[in-house]
Amino acid sequence: MPRVLLIEDDPAVREGVELGLRRRGHEVLSAATGEAGLAALAEFRPDLLLLDLMLPGLNGVQVCRRVREDSQLPIIMLTARGDDFDVIVGLEAGADDYIVKPARPEVIEARIRAVLRRIEDVAPGRPATEVHGDLTIDRAGLSVTKAGKRLTLAPSELKLLLHLSAAPEQVFSRQQLLEHVWEHSYHADARLVDACVRRLRNKIEDESGTPRYVQTLRGFGYRFGPL
Repeated sequence: MPRVLLIEDDPAVREGVELGLRRRGHEVLSAATGEAGLAALAEFRPDLLLLDLMLPGLNGVQVCRRVREDSQLPIIMLTARGDDFDVIVGLEAGADDYIVKPARPEVIEARIRAVLRRIEDVAPGRPATEVHGDLTIDRAGLSVTKAGKRLTLAPSELKLLLHLSAAPEQVFSRQQLLEHVWEHSYHADARLVDACVRRLRNKIEDESGTPRYVQTLRGFGYRFGPL
């Protein structure tokens, strides 16, 4: 089972989430502060980070940014308010998903599995490696390079790029992307999609304001640009 690092300052929430994950077979290490969590990252080597947004001292957004400087570690934010502006900041910082507290253990488990699930059948019948201008997508190796330099993409960014590029010129609505990329079958928060698109553009586009690869069709959704 995946190893989970939990960074949560509320003792009751921390103990409840940790107990629920352990009962489902996860190895869990918990920390009460951002500083302690970052210190535990290298030694514990988790498969996923559950990160409280509102931490004292080094907050969740700052921790997320630190991790994203050189890591593709999947990150799920824990937040007390789903409409909080800080959610947007956290997603922009590199989080792959978020969960509103309090959350049932089975909900947390489902989100963890969705984020960690290996990308399969994203583009059946397509070449293992595709070249789009200066962008090279290696579907077999799950890697992306731009002008010969390998990019560090978060899991949600990579899944989004693989899904869009599998069907060039096809327009996908936000709800379709939530279902295929995040595996949220209900009417989930479209902010997940928009924040991920902005982060992806910052990494693969020459000018994120005039995107060549991930294009917006206002009122409809997103598509992968011309080959």
